[in-house]
Amino acid sequence: MLTKEDLIQFENEIAAIFAQGLIKAPVHLRAGREQQLIDIFQKHSIGPDDFIYGFWDSHELCLLKGVARDEVKKAIVDGRSISLCFPEHNIYCSGIVGSLIGTATGTAWALKHQGKKGRVFLFCGDMSSETGIFHEAVKYAVNFDLPAVFVVSDNGLSVMTDTRASWGSSEPWFKGTRFESKIEYFKYKNGWPHSGLGKLIKF
Repeated sequence: MLTKEDLIQFENEIAAIFAQGLIKAPVHLRAGREQQLIDIFQKHSIGPDDFIYGFWDSHELCLLKGVARDEVKKAIVDGRSISLCFPEHNIYCSGIVGSLIGTATGTAWALKHQGKKGRVFLFCGDMSSETGIFHEAVKYAVNFDLPAVFVVSDNGLSVMTDTRASWGSSEPWFKGTRFESKIEYFKYKNGWPHSGLGKLIKF
Protein backbone atom coordinates (compact mmCIF):
# COMPACT_ATOMS: atom_id res chain seq x y z
CA MET A 1 0.00 0.00 0.00
CA LEU A 2 1.24 3.45 -0.87
CA THR A 3 1.83 5.99 1.88
CA LYS A 4 0.41 9.46 2.37
CA GLU A 5 3.80 10.86 1.40
CA ASP A 6 3.77 8.86 -1.86
CA LEU A 7 0.46 10.40 -2.89
CA ILE A 8 1.56 13.92 -1.96
CA GLN A 9 4.79 13.55 -3.90
CA PHE A 10 2.94 12.34 -6.99
CA GLU A 11 0.54 15.30 -7.03
CA ASN A 12 3.42 17.72 -6.51
CA GLU A 13 5.24 16.16 -9.46
CA ILE A 14 2.17 16.51 -11.69
CA ALA A 15 1.77 20.12 -10.57
CA ALA A 16 5.37 20.87 -11.55
CA ILE A 17 4.84 19.34 -15.00
CA PHE A 18 1.59 21.27 -15.46
CA ALA A 19 3.31 24.52 -14.46
CA GLN A 20 5.75 24.04 -17.34
CA GLY A 21 2.89 23.94 -19.83
CA LEU A 22 3.58 20.32 -20.74
CA ILE A 23 0.02 19.10 -20.13
CA LYS A 24 -2.41 20.47 -22.73
CA ALA A 25 -5.60 19.65 -20.84
CA PRO A 26 -7.28 20.40 -17.50
CA VAL A 27 -5.68 18.87 -14.41
CA HIS A 28 -7.44 18.44 -11.06
CA LEU A 29 -5.05 18.07 -8.14
CA ARG A 30 -5.94 17.06 -4.60
CA ALA A 31 -4.23 17.41 -1.22
CA GLY A 32 -5.46 16.80 2.29
CA ARG A 33 -7.40 13.57 1.89
CA GLU A 34 -4.55 11.10 1.35
CA GLN A 35 -4.85 9.27 4.66
CA GLN A 36 -8.64 9.07 4.47
CA LEU A 37 -8.45 7.38 1.07
CA ILE A 38 -5.72 5.01 2.23
CA ASP A 39 -7.83 4.10 5.25
CA ILE A 40 -10.86 3.35 3.07
CA PHE A 41 -8.85 1.14 0.72
CA GLN A 42 -7.46 -0.73 3.71
CA LYS A 43 -10.77 -0.95 5.60
CA HIS A 44 -12.52 -2.55 2.63
CA SER A 45 -9.47 -4.52 1.42
CA ILE A 46 -10.06 -3.19 -2.09
CA GLY A 47 -8.47 -5.61 -4.53
CA PRO A 48 -8.21 -6.65 -8.20
CA ASP A 49 -11.81 -7.93 -8.45
CA ASP A 50 -13.27 -4.67 -7.19
CA PHE A 51 -14.38 -1.83 -9.46
CA ILE A 52 -13.49 1.82 -8.94
CA TYR A 53 -15.62 4.58 -10.46
CA GLY A 54 -14.48 8.16 -10.05
CA PHE A 55 -14.56 11.57 -11.61
CA TRP A 56 -12.08 14.34 -12.39
CA ASP A 57 -9.98 14.01 -9.22
CA SER A 58 -8.92 10.37 -9.48
CA HIS A 59 -5.10 10.36 -9.58
CA GLU A 60 -4.90 8.96 -6.04
CA LEU A 61 -7.57 6.33 -6.69
CA CYS A 62 -5.65 4.88 -9.63
CA LEU A 63 -2.42 4.70 -7.65
CA LEU A 64 -4.11 3.08 -4.65
CA LYS A 65 -5.85 0.55 -6.91
CA GLY A 66 -2.46 -0.61 -8.16
CA VAL A 67 -1.90 1.15 -11.47
CA ALA A 68 1.83 1.73 -11.95
CA ARG A 69 2.97 5.23 -11.09
CA ASP A 70 4.55 5.82 -14.51
CA GLU A 71 1.39 4.61 -16.25
CA VAL A 72 -0.81 7.06 -14.36
CA LYS A 73 1.68 9.86 -14.95
CA LYS A 74 1.80 9.19 -18.70
CA ALA A 75 -1.99 9.19 -18.96
CA ILE A 76 -2.15 12.56 -17.18
CA VAL A 77 0.59 14.08 -19.33
CA ASP A 78 -1.26 12.77 -22.40
CA GLY A 79 -4.28 14.84 -21.32
CA ARG A 80 -6.46 12.30 -19.52
CA SER A 81 -6.21 13.66 -15.95
CA ILE A 82 -9.98 14.08 -15.61
CA SER A 83 -10.97 10.86 -17.39
CA LEU A 84 -8.50 8.21 -16.27
CA CYS A 85 -9.65 4.75 -17.33
CA PHE A 86 -7.69 1.54 -16.84
CA PRO A 87 -10.07 -1.34 -17.72
CA GLU A 88 -7.48 -3.97 -16.85
CA HIS A 89 -7.58 -2.62 -13.28
CA ASN A 90 -11.39 -2.13 -13.24
CA ILE A 91 -11.03 1.65 -13.03
CA TYR A 92 -13.37 4.00 -14.90
CA CYS A 93 -13.43 7.77 -14.44
CA SER A 94 -15.16 10.68 -16.15
CA GLY A 95 -15.02 14.45 -16.09
CA ILE A 96 -18.82 14.70 -16.34
CA VAL A 97 -20.67 15.21 -13.04
CA GLY A 98 -22.78 12.20 -12.08
CA SER A 99 -22.15 10.41 -15.37
CA LEU A 100 -20.90 7.14 -13.88
CA ILE A 101 -23.10 6.87 -10.80
CA GLY A 102 -25.77 4.86 -12.61
CA THR A 103 -23.11 2.79 -14.37
CA ALA A 104 -21.48 1.94 -11.05
CA THR A 105 -24.82 0.85 -9.61
CA GLY A 106 -25.50 -1.27 -12.68
CA THR A 107 -22.12 -2.94 -12.32
CA ALA A 108 -22.93 -3.79 -8.70
CA TRP A 109 -26.28 -5.26 -9.79
CA ALA A 110 -24.54 -7.40 -12.43
CA LEU A 111 -21.91 -8.67 -9.99
CA LYS A 112 -24.61 -9.75 -7.55
CA HIS A 113 -26.96 -11.39 -10.05
CA GLN A 114 -24.18 -13.11 -11.99
CA GLY A 115 -22.63 -14.41 -8.78
CA LYS A 116 -19.27 -12.84 -9.55
CA LYS A 117 -16.59 -11.70 -7.16
CA GLY A 118 -15.94 -8.04 -6.57
CA ARG A 119 -17.62 -4.93 -5.28
CA VAL A 120 -18.13 -1.45 -6.63
CA PHE A 121 -16.73 1.71 -5.08
CA LEU A 122 -18.03 5.02 -6.41
CA PHE A 123 -15.98 8.06 -5.36
CA CYS A 124 -17.45 11.55 -5.65
CA GLY A 125 -17.49 14.97 -4.03
CA ASP A 126 -19.99 16.62 -1.71
CA MET A 127 -21.88 18.52 -4.41
CA SER A 128 -22.11 15.44 -6.62
CA SER A 129 -23.64 13.58 -3.68
CA GLU A 130 -26.47 16.13 -3.68
CA THR A 131 -27.54 15.27 -7.23
CA GLY A 132 -30.67 13.30 -8.01
CA ILE A 133 -28.81 10.44 -9.67
CA PHE A 134 -26.70 9.91 -6.55
CA HIS A 135 -29.81 9.73 -4.36
CA GLU A 136 -31.49 7.27 -6.74
CA ALA A 137 -28.39 5.09 -7.01
CA VAL A 138 -27.84 4.87 -3.26
CA LYS A 139 -31.53 4.15 -2.68
CA TYR A 140 -31.44 1.33 -5.24
CA ALA A 141 -28.20 -0.11 -3.83
CA VAL A 142 -29.61 -0.09 -0.30
CA ASN A 143 -33.03 -1.50 -1.22
CA PHE A 144 -31.55 -4.34 -3.27
CA ASP A 145 -28.50 -4.84 -1.05
CA LEU A 146 -26.00 -4.43 -3.87
CA PRO A 147 -22.25 -4.84 -3.33
CA ALA A 148 -21.61 -1.12 -3.65
CA VAL A 149 -20.04 1.57 -1.49
CA PHE A 150 -20.42 5.28 -2.25
CA VAL A 151 -17.47 7.33 -0.99
CA VAL A 152 -18.11 11.05 -0.53
CA SER A 153 -15.07 13.31 -0.14
CA ASP A 154 -16.42 16.58 1.23
CA ASN A 155 -14.27 19.68 0.76
CA GLY A 156 -17.29 21.97 1.11
CA LEU A 157 -17.08 23.29 -2.43
CA SER A 158 -18.39 22.74 -5.92
CA VAL A 159 -15.66 24.42 -7.98
CA MET A 160 -15.87 27.77 -6.12
CA THR A 161 -19.43 27.51 -4.77
CA ASP A 162 -20.12 26.77 -1.11
CA THR A 163 -22.04 23.49 -0.95
CA ARG A 164 -23.77 24.30 2.34
CA ALA A 165 -24.96 27.70 1.12
CA SER A 166 -26.25 26.16 -2.12
CA TRP A 167 -28.47 23.65 -0.38
CA GLY A 168 -29.28 25.56 2.79
CA SER A 169 -28.20 22.72 5.02
CA SER A 170 -25.23 22.19 7.32
CA GLU A 171 -25.16 18.43 6.70
CA PRO A 172 -25.45 16.17 3.63
CA TRP A 173 -28.95 14.90 2.87
CA PHE A 174 -28.07 11.32 3.82
CA LYS A 175 -26.89 12.07 7.36
CA GLY A 176 -29.01 10.23 9.90
CA THR A 177 -30.80 8.13 7.27
CA ARG A 178 -30.67 4.40 6.51
CA PHE A 179 -28.78 5.21 3.30
CA GLU A 180 -25.62 5.82 5.30
CA SER A 181 -25.14 2.04 5.37
CA LYS A 182 -23.78 2.25 1.82
CA ILE A 183 -21.86 5.52 2.21
CA GLU A 184 -18.35 6.32 3.42
CA TYR A 185 -18.18 10.03 4.19
CA PHE A 186 -15.35 12.30 5.28
CA LYS A 187 -14.45 15.97 5.23
CA TYR A 188 -11.16 17.47 4.10
CA LYS A 189 -9.66 20.76 2.99
CA ASN A 190 -8.17 20.63 -0.48
CA GLY A 191 -4.69 22.11 -0.64
CA TRP A 192 -5.07 22.83 -4.37
CA PRO A 193 -7.57 24.93 -6.34
CA HIS A 194 -10.44 23.03 -7.94
CA SER A 195 -8.45 22.80 -11.16
CA GLY A 196 -4.94 23.64 -12.25
CA LEU A 197 -2.72 25.80 -10.09
CA GLY A 198 -5.14 28.63 -9.47
CA LYS A 199 -4.09 30.73 -12.43
CA LEU A 200 -5.88 31.68 -15.63
CA ILE A 201 -8.96 29.57 -16.46
CA LYS A 202 -11.19 27.78 -13.95
CA PHE A 203 -12.73 24.47 -14.97
